[in-house]
Formats: sequence, structure tokens, C-alpha cells
Amino acid sequence: MASSYKGNDLFGSGAHRFVIGRQGRRVISLAAITNDASVAGAAEFGDLELRIEVRGRLVAIDEPSLWVLRDALMGEADSTVGSGVLEDQWGHQWSTMKLLSVEEDGPTARGRVVSVGYTAVFGRLATG
Repeated sequence: MASSYKGNDLFGSGAHRFVIGRQGRRVISLAAITNDASVAGAAEFGDLELRIEVRGRLVAIDEPSLWVLRDALMGEADSTVGSGVLEDQWGHQWSTMKLLSVEEDGPTARGRVVSVGYTAVFGRLATG
């Protein structure tokens, strides 16, 4: 089974892994809220927003093909693009996820194939 975002195989050209971020409640110290270190205690402010990183490599036969893969991934990170289903290679799905950012990891490697590492951060935002 291939991993995907909105049914598109954005990650399948190379090895990749999913890393689920911190989950649970958002707890903030009252000292931080009041800007007064003498105030004891903490307050709960709902759940943390889900974050999932996909870390991997885009791999292509030549430079133009690598740019097609880059553009497909980067195009989903635009603020005007809506949310969708993120699915890992084991079939686990997360609905209403948005691609928040993409960062390349190092220079393009050139050999029999061309490739570049990346980290894509997806999130389920409380504000929609």
C-alpha cells in the first residue's frame, strides 16, 4: 500500500517515514500567562493540534523530473489549498490535514538518479 495525501502519491518516489508529533492537552503555566513568576499553577487550554512529519527523499531519473516531484509537493503547501486525507504506507489515515510546510534537507544528490531530502509538516488545525 502506498502512502498518499489527498489520494496523490507525493512521497512514493523514494524512502520516507511518518513521525507523529506531540499529542495531548495544551497546559500553560499561570506564571507565563500573567507574566508574574510568583503565580503558581497551570491552566489547560484544550488539545494540542495534531502534527505529522513526513521525512524522506524525492528521487527521479533526471533534474526536470525531480522538479516535477518538488513542484507537486510544494504546491500543496500553499495557503489557498484545502485540507485532505493523509495516509501512511500501512493504511492509517488522518482526515482534514493541511500541508503546512516543506523544507528540503541538504543539496540535490546527483548520480545514476537525482534526489533531494525533505521534511513535510502536516497539521490538523483547530481553526479549520
